[in-house]
Amino acid sequence: MSEYLPEGKLITEQENTNILRSPQLLLDAQREGRILEAKAYMCDSKHNLIVDLGSMKGIIPREDGAIGIREGVVRDIAVISRVNRPVSFIIKGFETDGSGNRIAVLSRELAQKRCVEAYISRLACGDVVDARITHLENFGAFADIGCGIVALMPIDTISVSRIEHPRERFTVGMDIKAVIKSIENGRISLSHKELLGTWEENAAKFSAGETVSGIVRSVENYGAFVELSPNLAGLAESKEGVKAGQQASVYIKSIIPEKMKIKLIIIDTFDYKYNPKQPEYYFSGNHLDSFLYSPEGCSKRVETIF
Repeated sequence: MSEYLPEGKLITEQENTNILRSPQLLLDAQREGRILEAKAYMCDSKHNLIVDLGSMKGIIPREDGAIGIREGVVRDIAVISRVNRPVSFIIKGFETDGSGNRIAVLSRELAQKRCVEAYISRLACGDVVDARITHLENFGAFADIGCGIVALMPIDTISVSRIEHPRERFTVGMDIKAVIKSIENGRISLSHKELLGTWEENAAKFSAGETVSGIVRSVENYGAFVELSPNLAGLAESKEGVKAGQQASVYIKSIIPEKMKIKLIIIDTFDYKYNPKQPEYYFSGNHLDSFLYSPEGCSKRVETIF
């Protein structure tokens, strides 16, 4: 059982569940300094998180709620926002309340510090990691890469095909893969498009003469760019009434690898409501030194070097 997972993954592990159900195993976990996970169900007036351990109540004091809370560099919303969500923690000790009930004193901060020291600080650019989407902004997606430690994935790194907002690709809580794009002063930036396949890998799913579905991404005076998959788009001839954001039925006129082009004809368009699906990944390893998107022999070279 790995300890350094995005929050929400460890809580379903059988070993974690068994420990929470047993006061004796919780005591053993305290002695071993194990990272566990349970659901926070309340944040009291002092911003302490109350956690349901199953066999007893747990409390995460405000200062132990996250790295940076104690020093005042992280706002209390980082604690408040965990209500009704899983939290990672290490057991610091046990107390007894006024009614004689045993309470576990927990620290999410210690779990995060352990995760940073043993896992995140050892990551390098090009490493592929598990992540869970925590929230979305117009400039990018934030993802938990371990024990609630969050990194930013800028919008232009989500896919080759351009999007207006990350919600077109992701939903909060979605489990994804990500690549470490950069590490500066301990701050990690993520990328995603390098895992979604090269131009050729995506184009191989289509053939000239087919009529397929796509999404209109932009409309220019010389035509409309239509996304066929997150890492593949083609240029369609201009057609009156076509708007960005619409779903389209398109006829594939030709596929030209040497020019990295797909020529399309729009048959029809429809209004479209985004319903993000789990990403399809073409890379299954744990590290990328580089990613060459463009086909060999193409005059335009599109490459990411990590």
